[in-house]
Formats: sequence, structure tokens, C-alpha cells
Amino acid sequence: MENRYFGTGKRKNAIACVIIKPGKGERLINGKTMLDYLKSDVLVMDAEKPLQMLSVADSFDIVANVRGGGLSGQAGAIRLGISRALALMSEDNRKVLRKGGMLTRDSRVVERKKYGQAGARRRFQFSKR
Repeated sequence: MENRYFGTGKRKNAIACVIIKPGKGERLINGKTMLDYLKSDVLVMDAEKPLQMLSVADSFDIVANVRGGGLSGQAGAIRLGISRALALMSEDNRKVLRKGGMLTRDSRVVERKKYGQAGARRRFQFSKR
């Protein structure tokens, strides 16, 4: 059986389960190509950043299942999943990815709306009379 590496990534409300295996650079997200799924070159570049850092973009096939959140959060989740899978391959990869900030989970999430307010921070307009 060929070598497979698994990584789970999270960003906002998105969760990505990523499988990396040696291949010729195929990328599938939920059964579609990466560009068809993410619909933006910027998001594709963001998701593939760990592969670019290690200069191994065309030597691995990536299969990802993503759910929750929007496309931006899903791209971030895929990036973290890819980074974690690459870090499992070798300690050298881990050092490079850690230095580039690819192994850090972005913990920013949407702040909840408070009762009696128009939004998380926004208030209703004050009326003296």
C-alpha cells in the first residue's frame, strides 16, 4: 500500500479532512477540482501555500472533504490540513512550515450577537426624545 498522510484543518466554521499521497499533482475537493470548487485563484493559491513553501506542488495528489463555513474558511481549513499532513512526513517539513506560520490554527471566529443590540457591537440608534 502506498504512503498516505492525513491532516485535519479547521478555520471559522469549516472543517477539512485532507489526504496526501505521492502522485502527479491532482487536487480534488468534495469530488471537484480545486479551482472548480473554490472558484477563485486567490483561494487556490492560499490553500496550496504549504506545497509552494516546500516546492513539492506537483509531486503529491490531494483529496479533501470539506464541510461547514464559506469558501474562504474552507480554503484556510484545507491549507491547515495540508500543512499538518506534510508535517507528518518529515521533521524538516515541520520546521519549514512552522517558521512560515502554516501550522498555526487561525482561531478568529465571528463574535456572537448580543440581546438588546443590533449586532455583536452595533447598538440601536439612541433617541433622547
